[in-house]
Amino acid sequence: MTSPATRAPNLDDIAAIARAAFESLPDTFRRLAGDVVIQVAEFPDAETERDMELESPFELMGLYSGVPIGERGGAGTRQEVDMIFLYRRPMLDYWCETGEDLAHVIRHVLIHEIGHHFGLSDEDMERIEAGAGP
Repeated sequence: MTSPATRAPNLDDIAAIARAAFESLPDTFRRLAGDVVIQVAEFPDAETERDMELESPFELMGLYSGVPIGERGGAGTRQEVDMIFLYRRPMLDYWCETGEDLAHVIRHVLIHEIGHHFGLSDEDMERIEAGAGP
């Protein structure tokens, strides 16, 4: 029997789980998302909370910031870096409430945000997940 965790995973722990999740994705998927920077923070910043009209910072587990692949122009250089933010405290809260495996939660949020990088909407991803089965 393994002993229960004695501390909540910290930012570095979440980042390591996210890196492992990213590395486990199919090569094609990773190649298309390879330029995206993944950053782990405790919560979304105040500007994000305001912009997204969040009632609580616990409402958001992840966020894609950048220009989706399909919306990019062909000429010139891009100034903005594509980033995925993973929010530690909301993910831990969800993990505790649901009992889901934390690595699964992080992987799910990461894939969801990569979906936004590909230009998929939340509705597109819900349809994909509904069709994917258990």
